Amino acid sequence: MHFLSDTLENYIAQNTEKEPELLKELTRETHLKVIQPRMITGHFQGRVLSMLSKITAPKAILEIGTYTGYSAICLAEGLRKDGHFHTIDVNEELSDLQRKYFDKSGFGKQIIQHLGDALDIVPRLNETFDLVFIDAEKKQYDAYFEAALKKCRPGSLILSDNVLWSGKVIEPLEKSDKATEALLKYNKKLKEDARVETVLLPVRDGLTLSRVL
Repeated sequence: MHFLSDTLENYIAQNTEKEPELLKELTRETHLKVIQPRMITGHFQGRVLSMLSKITAPKAILEIGTYTGYSAICLAEGLRKDGHFHTIDVNEELSDLQRKYFDKSGFGKQIIQHLGDALDIVPRLNETFDLVFIDAEKKQYDAYFEAALKKCRPGSLILSDNVLWSGKVIEPLEKSDKATEALLKYNKKLKEDARVETVLLPVRDGLTLSRVL
């Protein structure tokens, strides 16, 4: 589902900070070599993530769901010079592509890649995160959130991607659609959870900002 017309989306992009050339290059290679390239973050949302990170000025960032590394590079743009970034993905085939662009971005020494299930990895990280980005298996969003929250402090920002799920969250729910069902429960939980204050932004496929209290 397109929430805005192509014309309006183009206007928004034209009046937003330019997409860095490196990220254009990563987008091209993702479309050429990787299955489901539409999963890549993209220009507008990427600049939103970059801006949020720069405002937050995090010393430690956690990302659950790396894909080809576009969102990680955007978020790393706000990372402190002495900061570090942990990103987790289950797809071993993408590791080399991620590393290639992490190193080209200049943030390579700060970005630590983890391969495996985030629910196993996050509890083992000896970190307190200022910024978290959740963009992995939708049916596990609640579990990812709970794991990440244990590693946050008051004032930390937790971002959740794809929370509008192509508009399926306002359509009749099909019994077999477990991903949409999970997102409906997750969105409701974040709104009612007294541990965070939350705003859901209609950015691309929906981006929730939850500030830890």
